Amino acid sequence: MKTDTIFYTLLQNLPSVLFELIEQSPTLALHYEFSSVEIKELARRIDGLFLPKPEYPQDPIYFLEVQFQGDDNLYWRLIIETFLYLNQYKPQRTWQAVVLWANRDLDPGIPLAYQSLLTAGLIHVIYLDEIVDTSSSIGLEIIKLVVSPEDEAIQQAKSLINLVNKADADKSRNLLELVERMLVYKFSSYNRQELEAMFGLTEWQKTRFYQEVKEETELETKLQTIPRLLNEGLTVEQIARILELDIEAVKQAITKQNNK
Repeated sequence: MKTDTIFYTLLQNLPSVLFELIEQSPTLALHYEFSSVEIKELARRIDGLFLPKPEYPQDPIYFLEVQFQGDDNLYWRLIIETFLYLNQYKPQRTWQAVVLWANRDLDPGIPLAYQSLLTAGLIHVIYLDEIVDTSSSIGLEIIKLVVSPEDEAIQQAKSLINLVNKADADKSRNLLELVERMLVYKFSSYNRQELEAMFGLTEWQKTRFYQEVKEETELETKLQTIPRLLNEGLTVEQIARILELDIEAVKQAITKQNNK
């Protein structure tokens, strides 16, 4: 999974992180809905949009960009997308743009043409690896985990899980599932059993994410057995019945195998 996708997943599940990053009250997240939106002129979508709820007319729209690779055109693209969105949807609101760089070295600098937007406070630039005090925030701790070197991230992950376990019971399950997604991304070279042992995730198997991955793994195992069953002379219908799969799924697997 791409790193920016990981961050959009984090912000979708824990939108208060954005407001912590720009040093505002995390409770402002209650005023917003996080979404993506289509820009017709560019035939593409803005993935990070914090749109205020109607009952908070004084709050600005936030446009978010997450960048973990060098991109000399990011600011040009961001401002173009922002103004095309404003032209297309014509919201009666102010706006701000937030750019999250993995580190300062990736940032080419805001073009001179847009320096006035920075001065006016309409563009916020944040370097994720420079965030210092994260101990009181689960969201910021997750960000620190993702951007840290793997040898440092192991201990950080353990501290993060302890922090999650101290959260309210109603929140801890969803937070644990979110942390699991980050761990699978961060430690992609480890299998799930190794991750469970490393981090003591005894509740892992109860989460929806674990069940989704388990189902995907079981499906992949079934699909891999189809060629062998075909070689044994079984029909598509027989294979589907034995593996408890749709006939169409079996046909697609066979077609995919034949095209290799």
